[in-house]
Amino acid sequence: MGYSQHQSFYLRDRWISKAIKSVEVNNSFFFEKDAFEKMGLGKNMVQSLKHWIVATKIYEEVRDNNQKYHQITSLGNFINEKDRAIKYFNTAGLLHHSLATNRDISTTWYWFFNVYTETSFSREDVLSELTNWVQKHEKRVVSENSLKRDIDCLIKLYTSGGSAADPEEVILSPLYKLNLLEERSGVIYKKEAKMDESNLLLVGYALLKYMQGRNLNSVSIDDLVHKEELIGKLFNMKRSSIVNLISTWTEHAEFPAVFTRTNNLDTLRLPEVSPEEFIYYEHEGKGRKNL
Repeated sequence: MGYSQHQSFYLRDRWISKAIKSVEVNNSFFFEKDAFEKMGLGKNMVQSLKHWIVATKIYEEVRDNNQKYHQITSLGNFINEKDRAIKYFNTAGLLHHSLATNRDISTTWYWFFNVYTETSFSREDVLSELTNWVQKHEKRVVSENSLKRDIDCLIKLYTSGGSAADPEEVILSPLYKLNLLEERSGVIYKKEAKMDESNLLLVGYALLKYMQGRNLNSVSIDDLVHKEELIGKLFNMKRSSIVNLISTWTEHAEFPAVFTRTNNLDTLRLPEVSPEEFIYYEHEGKGRKNL
């Protein structure tokens, strides 16, 4: 599992676009000694960005004999084609989904959104709980300083936007627009993502990706709310919000889901479509009958 590989720099606006442009020209760009000079960022910032493009699953790091390079993923291709500046909520949500389901590389993110159940806490509280969890699940020793850097970076990633006294001094994070965290007077609050049918691209991708990895085609609403790597956990969503959102999927023009409600178990059966095909279709605005 991975900790504090971000050099204490949270992902910044325009960084993904800079990375894609550079790797398009040279897929070994981030392994070159002068990469920071070419990109115009500090050396540690470039190392941080090298981490973020893999943690968000935009690129995979490939080792071929003595050569290392980055290979773009299907998600990376979609983001490159449609919104590599990460201007829109859905794109930011796709990056968040990648981080929060990437247990091996962004372990603290996985723990925070999938395992940690508190909805209001101090930095000290969350650090203490993370430390206890790591001690139980890691064979190696992970320093408290590494975990503290992770917590600080995570909070900044979701709160660096418009809350400072002088907004001009804030370096924006592309994930701020998700509004998943808020910090007030030393207390951090988890907040529910506000989503509607315009976010079916994001929700559909998350659920189809989950099902694809487990060879499933249906999921209970209870699991959607409470199970790790599903939207209740990942986006701090309540049951009623989830039900309202997935109900819109049943009206999809091409890939409708089937929502079955019974006294004992409410179930969602997903359409037979890949996550990638679904998001391209949704991006073109073809999915909903009222468009």
